[in-house]
Amino acid sequence: MRVVTSVTELTGALAAALDGGPAVLPLAAGNTTLRDAMRPDLLVEDGTAVIIATSGSTGAPKGVLLSADALRASAEATHERLGGPGRWLLATPPQFIGGLQVLVRSMLAGTTPVVLDTSAGFRAEDFAAGVRELVRQSGPHYSALVPTQLSRLVAAGPEVTREVARLDAIVLGGAALDPRLAERAADAGITAVPAYGMSETASGCVYAGAPLSGVDIRLGADGRVEIAGPVLAHGYRLNPELTAESFVDGWFRTSDLGRLDGGRLEVLGRADDVINTGGVKVPAAAVERALLTHPAVRAACVVGVPDPEWGEAVVAAVVLAEATLPEDDLRALVRADSGAAAVPKRFLTLDELPLRGPGKVDRSGVRAHFKHG
Repeated sequence: MRVVTSVTELTGALAAALDGGPAVLPLAAGNTTLRDAMRPDLLVEDGTAVIIATSGSTGAPKGVLLSADALRASAEATHERLGGPGRWLLATPPQFIGGLQVLVRSMLAGTTPVVLDTSAGFRAEDFAAGVRELVRQSGPHYSALVPTQLSRLVAAGPEVTREVARLDAIVLGGAALDPRLAERAADAGITAVPAYGMSETASGCVYAGAPLSGVDIRLGADGRVEIAGPVLAHGYRLNPELTAESFVDGWFRTSDLGRLDGGRLEVLGRADDVINTGGVKVPAAAVERALLTHPAVRAACVVGVPDPEWGEAVVAAVVLAEATLPEDDLRALVRADSGAAAVPKRFLTLDELPLRGPGKVDRSGVRAHFKHG
């Protein structure tokens, strides 16, 4: 296994892995927790080209095993849907599947991506400059973003949106695309293509509700979305139990609830309590644990609520043991424990958390408090 932390190094390592070389583990610099959890000292599972390491829905690290064939199948189906191989602007971290697939698509297209430096954060003006550089060469021209980034581009004004509209398509993944944001982008002339998928499907596998070529979708008896096709991962790093539970007879069982209408998929939300905010998956349980370490908090429930910029916003209902809500202290606790994306955007104090059944918090009831509060 080759651990890489820079785009330059990853480009060469990924090309070698797609050609049968050592498996690649892309990580953010300094992320020793995920690195150690992936056990780079142990043999890599057969057929693996890339391991995408994530914190998982419960906060426990997991590594998604992707073959070269799955990565290629995803990239080729994406180009087919968008209008052919083209040139890409990389504006999301390549240790995540959305960014990594920009590199794979570029390699298969025989093009070199324009790489946006986001080390100091995402700036709309920098993205517009990247588009200008990209379109100097023949197209088609594409990028891949999360809705939070698109929201900032649209809000930046006409000088930026005129440049962004020169792209043939922007694939939007990582979180649900708010219809209001989609309308604002369309009004600005921006072609935004909402994509549904995850690391286990080698990136988005359903575009604007329609599965990519070779991808099949069905709903389980409990309404969960299940996916089959050549884009699927073949398991989880060093976790045969989770692999056997999630990948059954060629189908991957997701954590999302869905509805099918004439073959088109509508994703209704997650079946668990993971909050997808700005393309970052935040385990609600981890945020709750952090909040409960403060002596002023007696009980806490963290949920996601619809948000036009973030897709979902992290919010927290708390029952206090003291008279005053220490918002600043609580935000600092969560930031230190789970990162900036996990910090609640809003707090609400309740006398008691709503329950359904013995001791089980009614999360839909908590969301209703934020809707009417």
